[in-house]
Amino acid sequence: MPIAFWCILAAAILPLLSVFPAKLNKSFDNARPRDPDYWRDGFRARAQGAQANGFEAFPLFAVAVFVGLNQGGDPHWIDRLAVLFVLLRIIYIGCYWADRASPRSLAWVASFLTSLAIFTSSLWS
Repeated sequence: MPIAFWCILAAAILPLLSVFPAKLNKSFDNARPRDPDYWRDGFRARAQGAQANGFEAFPLFAVAVFVGLNQGGDPHWIDRLAVLFVLLRIIYIGCYWADRASPRSLAWVASFLTSLAIFTSSLWS
């Protein structure tokens, strides 16, 4: 199985992991996990933002991997780019947690371009 498929799984899990530390708090009420007051400020709000963006970035990446592999893109390039995507998303989450907006935006743009490169890989690889 291509590494890129494992990266799809990793990318699907990353949003859940990005919000997990914010839930490790005594004031988190698992009976009301979407209580807007809990997610209003600080680290919790940033963790939730990272989670939401992870869910938003996932479909393009997953589709890009399938399109790239099924349309004749070089599997080795697709694997490398998929790993890069996951690493960039981890950097993105870390920047979101640390409240570093500019590096976070750079990581987002780079991961988006990585998805586009995977999608179009059959044209250039």
